[in-house]
Amino acid sequence: MSERNSTAAYDALKSRFERLSALYGAQAVLHWDRATMMPEGGAGARAEQQAALSLIAHETLTAPEVAELLDAAHEADGLGEWDRANLSEMARVHAHATATPASLVTRLSRQKSHTEMVWRRARAQNDYASLAPELDRLIELVREQAAAKADAFGLSHYDALLDGYDPGRRSADIDALFADLESFLPGLLREVMEHQARGPARLPIKGPFPVALQERIGREVMGLIGFDFAHGRLDVSHHPFTGGVPDDSRITTRYDEADFTESLMAVIHETGHSLYERGLPADWRSQPVGRARGMTIHESQSLLFEMQAARTESFIRFLAPRLKAGFGGEGAAWEPENILRHYRKVAPGFIRVQADEVSYPLHVMLRYRLERAMIAGELKAADLPAAWNEGMEKSLGIVPPDDATGCMQDIHWPSGSFGYFPTYTLGALAAAQLFAAAKREHDGLEEALGEGDFTPLLGFVRTHVHGKGASRTPDEIIQEATGEPLGTAAFRAHIEARYLDK
Repeated sequence: MSERNSTAAYDALKSRFERLSALYGAQAVLHWDRATMMPEGGAGARAEQQAALSLIAHETLTAPEVAELLDAAHEADGLGEWDRANLSEMARVHAHATATPASLVTRLSRQKSHTEMVWRRARAQNDYASLAPELDRLIELVREQAAAKADAFGLSHYDALLDGYDPGRRSADIDALFADLESFLPGLLREVMEHQARGPARLPIKGPFPVALQERIGREVMGLIGFDFAHGRLDVSHHPFTGGVPDDSRITTRYDEADFTESLMAVIHETGHSLYERGLPADWRSQPVGRARGMTIHESQSLLFEMQAARTESFIRFLAPRLKAGFGGEGAAWEPENILRHYRKVAPGFIRVQADEVSYPLHVMLRYRLERAMIAGELKAADLPAAWNEGMEKSLGIVPPDDATGCMQDIHWPSGSFGYFPTYTLGALAAAQLFAAAKREHDGLEEALGEGDFTPLLGFVRTHVHGKGASRTPDEIIQEATGEPLGTAAFRAHIEARYLDK
């Protein structure tokens, strides 16, 4: 084939993927609306809309001519580095799509929408019995998809799902990292708790904290970090998330009028996600190479801002007087030292999203084991509560009082996201490495945080992470940005320095 025809084939692919990008963006905004504003009675219609869009996107991606265009485009010699990376991503995305039959795409989309809505009611009513049969139906469809992808890629069923969230990642990689964590984390958790027990007690910060005030302070902090409200908004949902598209970012959180601390950190966490999307290379956003590079990198960005930066002593000293003024607080409870103790309190708890950064990986490792068992057909939905409670007691020494604070607390499984959970802890490991690297590059980074200035940190990740898009593998991005492969050493050093003054 001539160079001219090969280049024309690549250009045709770019046009097709630009249309796909618009479809995915529409789906993202519809998902945000379902989670925030859609009346419950609209669930059926929304499920059909999402299923139709999923099918249109699937048909656009898997049409017979796409394979022909990919074959032709690979013959082109004049493509630059980014175009070559883009073509490689096109082929990867196409391979995932063609491995899943169109009929399964539609059935999965409908069941995901339905199960998520059932989960919302079941969780509110602590009624796991009503969720279990729907979750079983969804798991069977996810297993069907996993089997199809496993056959196409020569992977295990779980690895075929994992690859969709973290390209190139395998459960063997995760097993090695998690084994390393488990070799020191339980002992480190006990040591930190004993160390904190010998220190000053936390003074209670008494509310109530009106939602309107929490939202105002959250928006102020978002602005400090770098969020552009001309290209995004903040709303409320059952479970905090970031949706939308880079130019129209939709952040959500949830509020508790008795405790402002969780909501504020959730807002910072989601702002980290949003900044990543906003920082992706503008010239390539409509193409596969311009998308986020998987969920380990995505979670590293949220945890970099929430856990690494926002809980530094320097930033808390900047933030404390603003919290005191915003909520009209008085007394020693509002002093920076006490607020820092609240944000650094380490103790096992039932809820993952409220967990401290020391015990958090233990939550994730439990979910990782359970979802692998479900995908392997070794664990049915009806048996999940017992397995969950047993795992919580073994790993954290506590048993949830009910299923709402146990196996129903997360949206991931009811929405069909199997293979996502391990990326939270992989992201925490990456965040520790990235923060250490950013401090090496910018000597005054923590001092800047003490002035509410996130510019040095944001500039570092804009250059070393955001701007790379999907042109590198997740591990290549981490290696190039930090000089080291993804590992546990930086995370351990961070925990020991922050909590044990080592």
